[in-house]
Amino acid sequence: MTGVPAARRGPARAVGQRIRAARQAARRATLLPLLVRVAVLLTVLTGLAVAYPAAVWTGQPLLGLLVTALLPALAPGRYWPTFAALVTVGGWLYSTFGQGQSIALWRLLLLAALLYLGHTLCALAALLPYDAVVDPTLVVGWLARAAAVVVATSALGVLLLTVAGVGDGGGTLLATVGGLVVAVVVTALLGWLLRRR
Repeated sequence: MTGVPAARRGPARAVGQRIRAARQAARRATLLPLLVRVAVLLTVLTGLAVAYPAAVWTGQPLLGLLVTALLPALAPGRYWPTFAALVTVGGWLYSTFGQGQSIALWRLLLLAALLYLGHTLCALAALLPYDAVVDPTLVVGWLARAAAVVVATSALGVLLLTVAGVGDGGGTLLATVGGLVVAVVVTALLGWLLRRR
C-alpha cells in the first residue's frame, strides 16, 4: 500500500473495517433479532405494496422500493425507518392524487397500521443487537402491545368517522389532512420535549 496516497487509504480502510464488522455480526447473529429484522422488511414492503399502485411494482421503481424496504431492516436505529415511512406516504399520495384512486377507508387504516407496526418493529430491532439472546416473551409482549394499539386506534377511527358522517367523499380527504397535521404537531411537540431534558 505504499503507492496509495494516505488520503485514499483512510476511506478504503474504513470500508474494509465495516465489511469485517458486518461479517463478524453475521456469524454471531442469533435467531430472534434476525426474525425481528425480517419482520421489519416484510412490514415495510407490505406497506409499500398497499401505498403504491400495482403498475409501479412491474416497472423500473421496483428496485428502489425493495431497497427502501431493506434499509430499515439493516439499520433500524438510523434515519431509514423515517425515510421508508415518507416514501410510503408519498406512494399513497401519488396513487390517490396522481393516479386518481379513490380514498378507501380499509386501505387507509391498513396503511396506518403498517406504518405504526413498521415503526415499532424498527424501535425493537434497534434495541436488539444482532447477537442478543432474547426471551421470546419480550417480543411477544411487544407485538401484543402494538396489536392492541392498532386495533384500538382503528376502532376509534372508524367510530369517529361514522359519528361525523364522513363517507368516501371529500370529508375523508379533510380527515386525512387533519390527521396528518395532528401527527406532525404531536411529533414536533415530542421532539421539543425530548430536547428540553
